[in-house]
Formats: sequence, structure tokens, C-alpha cells
Amino acid sequence: MSDLTKSGGPRPGQGHFLADPDETPLQATDTLSANSEPSSLWQDAWRSLRKNPIFLISALMILFVLFVAFFPGVFTSEDPNYCVLSRSPLNKGTPPVITGYHPWGFDIQGCDVLARAVYGAKASVTVGVGTTILVVLVGGVVGALAGFYGGWFDSILSRITDIFFALPLILGAIIVLQLYKGSESVWRVVVVLALFGWPQIARITRGAVISVKGADFITASTALGATRFKSLVRHVVPNSLAPVIVTATVSLGIYIVSEATLSFLGLGLPQNLQSWGAQISSAQSAIRTAPMMLFYPSAALAITVLSFILLGDAVREALDPKARKR
Repeated sequence: MSDLTKSGGPRPGQGHFLADPDETPLQATDTLSANSEPSSLWQDAWRSLRKNPIFLISALMILFVLFVAFFPGVFTSEDPNYCVLSRSPLNKGTPPVITGYHPWGFDIQGCDVLARAVYGAKASVTVGVGTTILVVLVGGVVGALAGFYGGWFDSILSRITDIFFALPLILGAIIVLQLYKGSESVWRVVVVLALFGWPQIARITRGAVISVKGADFITASTALGATRFKSLVRHVVPNSLAPVIVTATVSLGIYIVSEATLSFLGLGLPQNLQSWGAQISSAQSAIRTAPMMLFYPSAALAITVLSFILLGDAVREALDPKARKR
């Protein structure tokens, strides 16, 4: 018996083949280009997002909503504030003479439903985007300072954050808006929602900063003479933005729903501004006789919020190495 058979090799009658080294050029396969720059987290995330159909669909939907919000005249030529009671679906008298194109009909005040839904997109999107920006600024600054400096400074900011975090968003906004009722405006709603929405971003930013500030590149920047504040701004914060961006993207849809809820209760935007929440509120009295009055603004609100939630899930998957599909 040969040594190959004794050592557990092929049995008698079996062939033992070795690949020709010339046919397996491993050097060409494993060679890396020394001139290529290493890809960053954001480059890898963008490469992953471009291949994600959920991101593409949600981004197109959001772009469409933004286009409708800022260019409403492209979709309707009607004045959303022009209302004729004789055109109301609750009108039992002589049918009015209707001119123009009104595909979605009229609400109980005789206003064009399509025009009000189109013009209502601007106020809802403005509140959502404005609140998200203000929340990220306030919560990001508080969370970054608390997580980076720590100690008694972290304890004070964390306790303040806990106090605001214990207050429900909608309930707190209702109380504050009720106290100052009569001065309704878009930015008033933005400030009130941001007042109760920043603690979530602050907590997430604090945790991200704590996990980054002990990295080797932070120690290296300090050894090279960078001050602690400079290290925080130039190194810690940029490397802590991933979870903040994901949370802010998902929260934007929540703030749009919050504005609609406040407008539904009559505490949100003023009456002269169109809002999906106000339209839903006015349509509830005619839900049996004219259900489409409720359907159109509700569908617009649901599609917008769903788009931002899907976008947030896609961004989270791209920025989180553990959740990223390989």
C-alpha cells in the first residue's frame, strides 16, 4: 500500500488530480490596486442605496410630494379658498352650474377637493421638515456635548433630557398650543413640536458619541495637538451622524402626522392655510354621504408618511453594517 493511501489519500483506483498553477492565477485575483482610495462609510452606503428598490421608490415619491408642495399650480388652477356653498355635496337644492375641471369634486363648503389637497401639501411638508431640522440641531448639540464631556455636565443634560422625554409629544403640544391659542402659524407649530421632540435625537446622539470618542483616531488627533472641542467637531460628530440621520428621516413622517393631528383638533395651523389634517377634520361630518372627501387627504397623508418611513428603513440598512445585505 502506498504512503498516499495510508495517509488517508485516494483509494486504489481513484485518481488524484492537482490543478495546474498556470490555470489558477491567484496573484491576479488577489492583487489590490495601490492607487485606489479606500471607500468611506458614506460611499458604501450610497452604493448600497442605489441598488435598493425601496430607496429608489421612496425617494421618487418624496420628490413628487416636494414638487407638488412647491409647485401646486402645475396640478390645479383652482383657488383652494374659493368656495361656493351651492356646490356642496350636502346641498339638496337646485344643482349648480359647474365650470372647469374638478376631478375630485367639492367638500361640504363647496371648495375644490383637489386644489385643497394639493395646496395642503406645502404646509404639512414645511412643518415636518422644519421640525426635523430644529430637532436635529437642538438634540444633536445637547447629545454631543453630554456624551463627549461626560461627568457632571453629562448628568445635568441627561436629567433635563429625561424630563422632556417623559412628556408625550401630542399631549404636550396640545397643552402649549391651547395656552397660546389665537396666534396660529406654521413656525409656532414647528417650535412646539420641536420642544417635545428633541430628547429622542439627544439620546441617540449621546450614545453614538460615547461609542466613538474612545476610538484610536480621536486619541491620535489629541496627540497631534487638536483641542477637545476641535476633535468633537471635526472627528466625533461626523462619525456619529449615521444613527441620527436614520432617526431624523423616520421622525419626519411622525411630525407630519403630529401636525395633521393638531390641525384635526383645531389647534394646528390657522384656518387660512390649507392642511391635510384640517381637511380630514372638515370631512368627518360627511363621511357617509361623501366619503371621498375624507379619502383623498388621508391618502395623501398616508403616502407621504409611508415614503419617509421607507426611506428611513433603507438608509438604516445602508448605514448599519450589521443590517446591510451582502
